Amino acid sequence: MSKRDYYEVLGVEKGVDEGELKKAYRKKAMKFHPDRNSDDPSAPEKFKEASEAYEVLSDSSKRNAYDQFGHQGVESSGFGGHSGEGFNDIFSDIFGDVFGGGDPFGRRKRSNRGSDLQYSMTISLEDAVRGVTEKIAVPALESCDVCRGTGAKKGSSPITCSGCNGAGQVRMQQGFFSVAQTCRQCSGSGQVIKDPCKPCKGKGRIERRKTLSVKIPAGVDTGDRIRLAGEGEAGPNGGQTGDLFVQIKVLPHDVFERDGRHLYCEVPIGFVDATLGGEIQIPTLDGKVKIKIPEGTQTGKLFRLKGKGVDAIRGSSKGDLLCRAVIETPQNLTKEQKELLKNLQSSFNKSDQQTPLSSEWFDKVKSFFESK
Repeated sequence: MSKRDYYEVLGVEKGVDEGELKKAYRKKAMKFHPDRNSDDPSAPEKFKEASEAYEVLSDSSKRNAYDQFGHQGVESSGFGGHSGEGFNDIFSDIFGDVFGGGDPFGRRKRSNRGSDLQYSMTISLEDAVRGVTEKIAVPALESCDVCRGTGAKKGSSPITCSGCNGAGQVRMQQGFFSVAQTCRQCSGSGQVIKDPCKPCKGKGRIERRKTLSVKIPAGVDTGDRIRLAGEGEAGPNGGQTGDLFVQIKVLPHDVFERDGRHLYCEVPIGFVDATLGGEIQIPTLDGKVKIKIPEGTQTGKLFRLKGKGVDAIRGSSKGDLLCRAVIETPQNLTKEQKELLKNLQSSFNKSDQQTPLSSEWFDKVKSFFESK
Protein backbone atom coordinates (compact mmCIF):
# COMPACT_ATOMS: atom_id res chain seq x y z
CA MET A 1 0.00 0.00 0.00
CA SER A 2 1.48 3.36 -1.05
CA LYS A 3 2.09 5.98 1.62
CA ARG A 4 0.21 9.26 1.67
CA ASP A 5 2.01 12.54 1.15
CA TYR A 6 3.43 13.69 4.49
CA TYR A 7 2.19 17.27 4.02
CA GLU A 8 -1.29 15.92 3.30
CA VAL A 9 -1.16 13.71 6.41
CA LEU A 10 -0.51 16.73 8.66
CA GLY A 11 -2.79 19.03 6.67
CA VAL A 12 -0.12 21.67 5.90
CA GLU A 13 1.33 23.34 2.81
CA LYS A 14 4.79 22.46 1.48
CA GLY A 15 6.41 25.72 2.64
CA VAL A 16 5.09 25.51 6.19
CA ASP A 17 7.35 26.92 8.91
CA GLU A 18 8.52 24.98 11.97
CA GLY A 19 5.99 26.52 14.35
CA GLU A 20 2.96 25.75 12.20
CA LEU A 21 4.28 22.26 11.49
CA LYS A 22 4.61 21.52 15.19
CA LYS A 23 1.13 22.91 15.85
CA ALA A 24 -0.38 20.75 13.09
CA TYR A 25 1.33 17.59 14.36
CA ARG A 26 0.28 18.26 17.94
CA LYS A 27 -3.34 18.57 16.81
CA LYS A 28 -3.21 15.28 14.88
CA ALA A 29 -1.39 13.42 17.65
CA MET A 30 -3.89 14.52 20.27
CA LYS A 31 -6.77 13.58 17.98
CA PHE A 32 -5.60 10.06 17.11
CA HIS A 33 -3.68 9.00 20.23
CA PRO A 34 -4.62 5.36 20.99
CA ASP A 35 -5.28 6.02 24.68
CA ARG A 36 -7.89 8.61 23.73
CA ASN A 37 -9.51 6.49 21.03
CA SER A 38 -9.81 2.99 22.46
CA ASP A 39 -13.03 2.47 20.51
CA ASP A 40 -11.48 3.46 17.15
CA PRO A 41 -9.41 0.61 15.63
CA SER A 42 -7.95 2.95 13.00
CA ALA A 43 -6.57 5.45 15.55
CA PRO A 44 -3.20 3.69 16.19
CA GLU A 45 -2.40 3.59 12.48
CA LYS A 46 -3.36 7.25 11.97
CA PHE A 47 -1.30 8.23 15.00
CA LYS A 48 1.68 6.32 13.67
CA GLU A 49 1.26 7.92 10.23
CA ALA A 50 1.20 11.44 11.70
CA SER A 51 4.24 10.69 13.89
CA GLU A 52 6.19 9.39 10.90
CA ALA A 53 5.28 12.47 8.85
CA TYR A 54 6.39 14.83 11.57
CA GLU A 55 9.61 12.90 12.19
CA VAL A 56 10.65 13.51 8.59
CA LEU A 57 9.37 17.07 8.06
CA SER A 58 10.69 18.39 11.38
CA ASP A 59 14.26 17.42 10.42
CA SER A 60 15.73 19.78 7.83
CA SER A 61 17.94 17.08 6.22
CA LYS A 62 15.12 14.56 5.98
CA ARG A 63 12.74 17.23 4.74
CA ASN A 64 15.08 18.27 1.91
CA ALA A 65 15.49 14.64 0.84
CA TYR A 66 11.72 14.10 0.94
CA ASP A 67 10.97 17.29 -1.04
CA GLN A 68 13.39 16.18 -3.80
CA PHE A 69 12.76 12.43 -4.02
CA GLY A 70 9.58 11.73 -2.03
CA HIS A 71 9.27 8.65 0.23
CA GLN A 72 12.02 6.82 -1.68
CA GLY A 73 14.49 9.60 -0.93
CA VAL A 74 13.88 9.27 2.82
CA GLU A 75 13.92 5.47 2.93
CA SER A 76 17.01 5.05 0.72
CA SER A 77 19.03 7.60 2.69
CA GLY A 78 18.81 5.49 5.82
CA PHE A 79 16.89 8.07 7.84
CA GLY A 80 14.86 6.48 10.59
CA GLY A 81 14.20 6.25 14.29
CA HIS A 82 12.92 8.96 16.63
CA SER A 83 16.23 10.61 17.39
CA GLY A 84 15.50 14.26 16.58
CA GLU A 85 15.55 16.55 19.61
CA GLY A 86 12.56 18.54 18.42
CA PHE A 87 10.63 15.32 17.88
CA ASN A 88 11.30 14.21 21.46
CA ASP A 89 10.32 17.60 22.81
CA ILE A 90 6.92 17.66 21.18
CA PHE A 91 6.21 14.11 22.35
CA SER A 92 6.89 15.29 25.90
CA ASP A 93 4.45 18.19 25.41
CA ILE A 94 1.71 15.91 24.08
CA PHE A 95 2.08 13.26 26.73
CA GLY A 96 2.01 15.98 29.36
CA ASP A 97 -1.58 16.65 28.23
CA VAL A 98 -2.55 13.01 27.87
CA PHE A 99 -0.97 11.59 31.02
CA GLY A 100 -0.54 14.71 33.16
CA GLY A 101 3.22 15.11 32.79
CA GLY A 102 4.43 11.67 31.73
CA ASP A 103 7.13 11.12 29.15
CA PRO A 104 6.96 8.27 26.61
CA PHE A 105 10.75 8.13 26.44
CA GLY A 106 11.12 7.49 30.17
CA ARG A 107 12.70 10.80 31.12
CA ARG A 108 11.51 11.19 34.70
CA LYS A 109 10.65 14.69 35.90
CA ARG A 110 11.46 14.56 39.59
CA SER A 111 10.38 17.46 41.77
CA ASN A 112 11.30 17.25 45.45
CA ARG A 113 10.01 20.67 46.42
CA GLY A 114 7.49 20.69 49.25
CA SER A 115 3.95 21.95 48.85
CA ASP A 116 3.04 25.60 49.35
CA LEU A 117 0.54 26.29 52.14
CA GLN A 118 -2.14 28.96 52.51
CA TYR A 119 -3.41 30.49 55.73
CA SER A 120 -6.48 32.77 55.87
CA MET A 121 -6.10 35.67 58.30
CA THR A 122 -8.96 38.00 59.30
CA ILE A 123 -8.00 41.43 60.66
CA SER A 124 -9.78 44.66 61.61
CA LEU A 125 -9.78 47.78 59.46
CA GLU A 126 -7.66 49.53 62.09
CA ASP A 127 -4.97 46.84 61.88
CA ALA A 128 -5.10 46.89 58.08
CA VAL A 129 -4.55 50.67 58.04
CA ARG A 130 -1.85 50.81 60.72
CA GLY A 131 -0.14 47.44 60.22
CA VAL A 132 0.20 44.74 62.85
CA THR A 133 2.26 41.70 63.79
CA GLU A 134 0.22 38.56 64.46
CA LYS A 135 1.21 35.08 65.62
CA ILE A 136 -0.30 32.12 63.80
CA ALA A 137 -0.14 28.35 64.35
CA VAL A 138 0.27 26.36 61.15
CA PRO A 139 0.23 22.54 60.82
CA ALA A 140 2.81 21.44 58.26
CA LEU A 141 5.05 18.55 57.25
CA GLU A 142 8.60 19.22 58.45
CA SER A 143 11.77 17.32 57.67
CA CYS A 144 12.46 14.56 60.20
CA ASP A 145 15.30 15.59 62.55
CA VAL A 146 16.45 11.99 63.05
CA CYS A 147 16.91 10.87 59.45
CA ARG A 148 17.25 14.41 58.00
CA GLY A 149 14.52 13.74 55.50
CA THR A 150 15.90 10.55 53.95
CA GLY A 151 13.34 8.25 55.60
CA ALA A 152 16.08 5.70 56.36
CA LYS A 153 17.13 4.68 59.85
CA LYS A 154 20.04 6.65 61.26
CA GLY A 155 23.29 5.14 59.99
CA SER A 156 21.66 3.64 56.88
CA SER A 157 20.68 4.99 53.47
CA PRO A 158 18.00 4.30 50.85
CA ILE A 159 19.03 1.85 48.12
CA THR A 160 18.40 1.94 44.40
CA CYS A 161 15.05 0.45 43.41
CA SER A 162 15.49 -2.87 41.62
CA GLY A 163 12.16 -2.54 39.83
CA CYS A 164 13.17 0.53 37.79
CA ASN A 165 16.94 0.65 38.41
CA GLY A 166 16.57 4.09 39.97
CA ALA A 167 14.68 5.62 37.04
CA GLY A 168 11.40 5.94 38.94
CA GLN A 169 9.51 4.71 35.88
CA VAL A 170 9.02 1.45 34.03
CA ARG A 171 8.11 0.98 30.37
CA MET A 172 4.79 -0.57 29.42
CA GLN A 173 4.23 -1.77 25.85
CA GLN A 174 0.94 -0.65 24.27
CA GLY A 175 0.75 -1.98 20.74
CA PHE A 176 3.50 -0.43 18.66
CA PHE A 177 4.25 2.23 21.28
CA SER A 178 6.13 2.09 24.60
CA VAL A 179 4.78 4.21 27.46
CA ALA A 180 6.64 5.02 30.68
CA GLN A 181 4.67 4.63 33.92
CA THR A 182 5.50 5.40 37.54
CA CYS A 183 7.25 2.48 39.24
CA ARG A 184 4.93 0.92 41.82
CA GLN A 185 7.78 -0.50 43.87
CA CYS A 186 9.32 2.88 44.73
CA SER A 187 6.36 5.18 43.86
CA GLY A 188 8.57 7.08 41.43
CA SER A 189 11.36 8.02 43.84
CA GLY A 190 13.89 5.61 42.34
CA GLN A 191 14.88 4.48 45.81
CA VAL A 192 13.69 1.91 48.34
CA ILE A 193 14.10 2.13 52.12
CA LYS A 194 14.94 -1.26 53.62
CA ASP A 195 15.34 -0.05 57.21
CA PRO A 196 12.92 2.87 57.77
CA CYS A 197 13.34 5.60 60.35
CA LYS A 198 10.98 4.95 63.29
CA PRO A 199 9.96 8.54 64.20
CA CYS A 200 8.78 9.33 60.66
CA LYS A 201 8.00 5.72 59.63
CA GLY A 202 10.23 6.00 56.58
CA LYS A 203 8.44 9.03 55.14
CA GLY A 204 11.21 11.50 55.91
CA ARG A 205 8.67 14.08 57.14
CA ILE A 206 6.71 14.58 60.37
CA GLU A 207 3.59 16.70 60.81
CA ARG A 208 4.09 19.41 63.39
CA ARG A 209 2.31 22.62 64.37
CA LYS A 210 4.64 25.58 64.22
CA THR A 211 4.03 29.10 65.52
CA LEU A 212 5.07 31.97 63.26
CA SER A 213 5.07 35.75 63.61
CA VAL A 214 3.55 37.44 60.57
CA LYS A 215 4.20 41.13 59.99
CA ILE A 216 1.20 42.69 58.25
CA PRO A 217 2.28 45.93 56.53
CA ALA A 218 0.18 49.07 56.79
CA GLY A 219 -2.24 49.45 53.89
CA VAL A 220 -3.12 45.80 53.18
CA ASP A 221 -6.60 45.06 51.90
CA THR A 222 -8.87 42.06 51.39
CA GLY A 223 -7.35 39.72 48.79
CA ASP A 224 -3.71 40.67 49.46
CA ARG A 225 -1.27 37.81 50.08
CA ILE A 226 1.87 37.83 52.19
CA ARG A 227 4.52 35.28 51.22
CA LEU A 228 6.67 33.65 53.88
CA ALA A 229 9.45 31.94 51.97
CA GLY A 230 10.44 28.48 53.19
CA GLU A 231 7.61 28.21 55.73
CA GLY A 232 5.52 25.68 53.78
CA GLU A 233 5.89 21.91 53.78
CA ALA A 234 9.27 20.20 53.69
CA GLY A 235 10.01 18.43 50.41
CA PRO A 236 10.18 14.64 50.20
CA ASN A 237 13.62 13.01 50.30
CA GLY A 238 15.12 16.09 51.93
CA GLY A 239 13.88 18.38 49.15
CA GLN A 240 13.38 22.13 49.24
CA THR A 241 10.69 23.52 51.56
CA GLY A 242 7.65 25.21 50.02
CA ASP A 243 6.30 28.66 50.93
CA LEU A 244 3.46 29.83 53.16
CA PHE A 245 0.99 32.38 51.77
CA VAL A 246 -1.10 34.38 54.24
CA GLN A 247 -4.37 35.49 52.63
CA ILE A 248 -5.78 38.70 54.12
CA LYS A 249 -9.46 39.45 54.78
CA VAL A 250 -10.41 42.80 56.33
CA LEU A 251 -13.57 42.84 58.45
CA PRO A 252 -16.35 45.38 57.76
CA HIS A 253 -16.25 48.46 60.00
CA ASP A 254 -19.16 50.02 61.89
CA VAL A 255 -18.30 53.58 60.84
CA PHE A 256 -15.97 53.58 57.84
CA GLU A 257 -16.03 52.04 54.39
CA ARG A 258 -12.84 51.62 52.40
CA ASP A 259 -12.23 52.16 48.70
CA GLY A 260 -8.56 51.68 47.91
CA ARG A 261 -6.60 54.42 49.68
CA HIS A 262 -9.67 56.39 50.75
CA LEU A 263 -12.09 56.01 53.65
CA TYR A 264 -15.73 57.08 53.59
CA CYS A 265 -18.30 57.71 56.30
CA GLU A 266 -21.71 59.34 56.69
CA VAL A 267 -22.11 62.13 59.25
CA PRO A 268 -25.59 63.13 60.47
CA ILE A 269 -25.94 66.92 60.79
CA GLY A 270 -28.74 68.59 62.69
CA PHE A 271 -31.31 70.72 60.88
CA VAL A 272 -30.26 73.91 62.66
CA ASP A 273 -26.51 73.39 62.14
CA ALA A 274 -27.08 72.64 58.47
CA THR A 275 -29.20 75.77 58.09
CA LEU A 276 -27.23 78.27 60.15
CA GLY A 277 -23.80 76.67 59.99
CA GLY A 278 -21.74 75.46 62.90
CA GLU A 279 -18.99 73.16 64.01
CA ILE A 280 -19.13 69.38 64.52
CA GLN A 281 -16.74 66.59 65.46
CA ILE A 282 -15.74 64.06 62.79
CA PRO A 283 -14.38 60.60 63.73
CA THR A 284 -11.12 59.41 62.18
CA LEU A 285 -8.99 56.33 62.85
CA ASP A 286 -6.55 58.65 64.64
CA GLY A 287 -9.15 60.31 66.87
CA LYS A 288 -11.74 63.09 66.56
CA VAL A 289 -11.29 66.30 64.59
CA LYS A 290 -13.54 69.38 64.34
CA ILE A 291 -14.77 70.74 61.02
CA LYS A 292 -16.86 73.78 60.15
CA ILE A 293 -20.29 73.30 58.63
CA PRO A 294 -21.07 76.13 56.20
CA GLU A 295 -24.48 77.81 56.26
CA GLY A 296 -27.04 76.08 54.05
CA THR A 297 -25.32 72.68 53.93
CA GLN A 298 -27.30 70.09 51.97
CA THR A 299 -27.42 66.29 52.21
CA GLY A 300 -24.69 64.73 50.08
CA LYS A 301 -22.06 67.41 50.58
CA LEU A 302 -18.61 65.85 50.99
CA PHE A 303 -16.08 67.05 53.53
CA ARG A 304 -12.55 65.92 52.65
CA LEU A 305 -9.94 65.42 55.35
CA LYS A 306 -6.57 65.18 53.62
CA GLY A 307 -4.22 62.39 54.71
CA LYS A 308 -6.74 60.73 57.02
CA GLY A 309 -7.16 57.67 54.79
CA VAL A 310 -4.91 54.66 54.21
CA ASP A 311 -1.20 54.37 53.47
CA ALA A 312 -0.64 52.81 50.05
CA ILE A 313 1.61 49.75 49.99
CA ARG A 314 2.90 50.42 46.49
CA GLY A 315 4.29 53.92 46.67
CA SER A 316 1.27 56.25 46.29
CA SER A 317 0.52 59.02 48.78
CA LYS A 318 -1.77 58.44 51.75
CA GLY A 319 -5.47 58.57 50.99
CA ASP A 320 -8.16 60.88 52.40
CA LEU A 321 -11.24 60.56 54.59
CA LEU A 322 -14.41 61.74 52.85
CA CYS A 323 -17.40 62.47 55.06
CA ARG A 324 -20.85 62.69 53.46
CA ALA A 325 -23.31 65.02 55.17
CA VAL A 326 -26.76 63.58 55.95
CA ILE A 327 -29.20 66.24 57.14
CA GLU A 328 -31.32 64.83 59.95
CA THR A 329 -34.99 65.84 60.07
CA PRO A 330 -36.23 66.41 63.64
CA GLN A 331 -38.70 63.83 65.02
CA ASN A 332 -41.15 63.65 67.93
CA LEU A 333 -41.57 67.45 68.11
CA THR A 334 -43.57 69.11 70.85
CA LYS A 335 -46.59 71.28 70.05
CA GLU A 336 -44.56 74.40 70.70
CA GLN A 337 -41.76 73.26 68.39
CA LYS A 338 -44.23 72.51 65.61
CA GLU A 339 -45.75 75.99 65.93
CA LEU A 340 -42.29 77.52 65.71
CA LEU A 341 -41.57 75.61 62.49
CA LYS A 342 -44.91 76.64 61.00
CA ASN A 343 -44.15 80.27 61.75
CA LEU A 344 -40.71 79.83 60.20
CA GLN A 345 -42.28 78.24 57.11
CA SER A 346 -44.76 81.10 56.67
CA SER A 347 -41.92 83.61 56.97
CA PHE A 348 -40.17 82.25 53.91
CA ASN A 349 -40.69 84.43 50.90
CA LYS A 350 -40.44 81.43 48.55
CA SER A 351 -37.60 83.13 46.70
CA ASP A 352 -34.95 81.27 44.77
CA GLN A 353 -32.37 82.47 47.25
CA GLN A 354 -33.87 80.63 50.23
CA THR A 355 -34.95 77.38 48.54
CA PRO A 356 -32.90 77.15 45.32
CA LEU A 357 -33.17 73.38 44.95
CA SER A 358 -36.96 73.34 45.33
CA SER A 359 -37.38 76.28 42.96
CA GLU A 360 -35.17 74.64 40.35
CA TRP A 361 -36.99 71.31 40.65
CA PHE A 362 -40.47 72.82 40.31
CA ASP A 363 -39.32 74.80 37.26
CA LYS A 364 -38.21 71.54 35.62
CA VAL A 365 -41.54 69.87 36.46
CA LYS A 366 -43.46 72.81 35.02
CA SER A 367 -41.44 72.68 31.77
CA PHE A 368 -42.00 68.93 31.54
CA PHE A 369 -45.79 69.21 31.64
CA GLU A 370 -45.90 72.23 29.31
CA SER A 371 -43.95 70.26 26.68
CA LYS A 372 -46.63 67.52 26.59
